[in-house]
Amino acid sequence: MPRLCANLSMLFTEVDFLQRFEAASRAGFSGVEYLFPYEFSSAQIKAELDAHGLTQVLFNLPAGDWAKGERGIACHPDRVEEFRSGVDLAIAYAKVLGNTQVNCLAGIPVPGASARLTEQTFVNNLKFAADKLQAAGIRLIMEMINTRDIPGFYLTTTRQALDILEQVGSSNLALQYDIYHMQIMEGDLTRTLENNLSVIQHVQLADNPGRHEPGTGEINYHFLFGHLDRIGYRGWVGCEYKPLTSTEAGLGWMKAHNVL
Repeated sequence: MPRLCANLSMLFTEVDFLQRFEAASRAGFSGVEYLFPYEFSSAQIKAELDAHGLTQVLFNLPAGDWAKGERGIACHPDRVEEFRSGVDLAIAYAKVLGNTQVNCLAGIPVPGASARLTEQTFVNNLKFAADKLQAAGIRLIMEMINTRDIPGFYLTTTRQALDILEQVGSSNLALQYDIYHMQIMEGDLTRTLENNLSVIQHVQLADNPGRHEPGTGEINYHFLFGHLDRIGYRGWVGCEYKPLTSTEAGLGWMKAHNVL
């Protein structure tokens, strides 16, 4: 049975962020993830985790100015120092929160930067982050994202990610496989998951189209949950979807798929 964690950037948005930890626990989740913790002190978040018996599963490295549309800076040649400072900040939060895994968003390439320079910047930044995080006991993962939701995003397919993984050459770098994004970009979900299980350390879900909860679209989640068990996936599955109505009204899918 998959271990589900609630993505608090998308679920329980009916209440303020710090109240979402209690809501997730009350709904039956044992772990949480979210985009970023940096608007709050690590002590505030830690208090919520402890109060509600939750495991802190995942958050992202700082990714630039999200409100202005930036979706990561790891492939930006002109912001390497900012990226490196962000790694230090993520480590400081992770140590307090007990978080053992952080995700790197590649970002949208800088206009005018060559493809080679963009790739080399991304690879070099991943090498730096993987080494720095490994010394702190934290795994680095990277995520492939579809170009319909984020036009121009740099890292978009499993094949590309595997090539980047080989170039980085670190045992402390793995993949985050978001089922929703990869259904849009490449399909063939079950075979891709099985063939690359050794380098997939986190999975996220949402249905397609709409990025809503399982059961609202075309993806056969009943089959996929069973497949994850059959191939021996033991990591967390992050529920990173936009509820069709309210969060609680849409949670029936967990019982319907026997994952709660």
